[in-house]
Amino acid sequence: MKMRIRCFWFCVQSQKLSTQTPAEAMISTPLLRATRLAAPWNCHHQLARQFSHSPAVQSVSSLVFIEHREGKINSATLSALNAAQQLSKTDITALITGSSKTTGFNEAIELSKKLPIKKLLVKEHDSLERYVAEPLAPLITSLVKEKSFSHLIGGSSSVTKNVFPRIAAQLDVSQVSEVMKIIDPTTFVRPIYAGNAMMTLASESPVQVLTIRTASFEPIKLDESTAASVEVEKLDGQLEGAQTGAQWQAEVLAKSARPELGSAKRIVSGGRGVKNKENFDQVLTPLADKLNSAIGASRAAVDSGFADNSLQVGQTGKVVSPDLYIAVGISGAIQHLAGMKDSKTIVAINKDPEAPIFQVADVGLVADLFEAVPLSRNFPVISNVGFHVLN
Repeated sequence: MKMRIRCFWFCVQSQKLSTQTPAEAMISTPLLRATRLAAPWNCHHQLARQFSHSPAVQSVSSLVFIEHREGKINSATLSALNAAQQLSKTDITALITGSSKTTGFNEAIELSKKLPIKKLLVKEHDSLERYVAEPLAPLITSLVKEKSFSHLIGGSSSVTKNVFPRIAAQLDVSQVSEVMKIIDPTTFVRPIYAGNAMMTLASESPVQVLTIRTASFEPIKLDESTAASVEVEKLDGQLEGAQTGAQWQAEVLAKSARPELGSAKRIVSGGRGVKNKENFDQVLTPLADKLNSAIGASRAAVDSGFADNSLQVGQTGKVVSPDLYIAVGISGAIQHLAGMKDSKTIVAINKDPEAPIFQVADVGLVADLFEAVPLSRNFPVISNVGFHVLN
């Protein structure tokens, strides 16, 4: 397969950054053209006029991959459907996979009929009980080719990070990951440099393979009225890749009554500043209970053994955008900021006044966390934020 990836660089001369724009400095490749590098949150409506020369998609026909667990559709999928609606509200097909052994598979199918889609494809096979990439990727690739979809869309998750690159390779196209904004059917905005810059790129691929940054797209709502109008097609035939020898072995999940970290409205996260696992549990848990929030952690806390890696927030963990994010003892490494700076309200508690976390915080408290956090548990829970800070 030919590698077709657009690269941005900064030309270095005499150890100084060149004044060239990224568009002037970039290396041409056949299918992906990076046309603009902007500071985060730049106004992209002005950029749209620059892409009139981008190859036009004659018609948009999207295939959205549905992830589900125990009869419920994952919030990442609902965000992906929001993105698909921005491309076309009338021609969206969804694919759901599973087997008779998959917990809640039939319930998930019924829920999928309430999505704003035109058609629902259902593939049931024993090898699809779990999301194993070896049988799943060839299935989706064949559907994209057979039904001539212009876009394949999925929420950014551990599943799509495993499956979608394989599909892109089989289609011989370049994948566009972590899409934060859709300008037109072939022009997208995505973060680079750990979210410190936004790249706007125009893709010339015949099929757009996209993963959606869920924090940038609100999950769509299920609609009971659409169930009767959705066409359901059960896919028959052999499944390529079913006999590859790759088998699902086990999954170990930390059971918790707390909100799911990726979609929680309130999150309390701890960092290396809590010093050890015992403190992590004793300091953060009562505050999280008070706010009915999820618990997260920085990579430093995870690497130190304070928290399970399923709680990691950041570039290599979960990307979140809650109404309230409380960072306790987190210095604010760039990789952590990339995963939480879209939060609507950020509260930082750290004894170091120079900690980078304060640069993105809406409310900063320079204090010893072991004194400040127990005090904060006495504050009343208020309005949409759920945390009251005294002047």
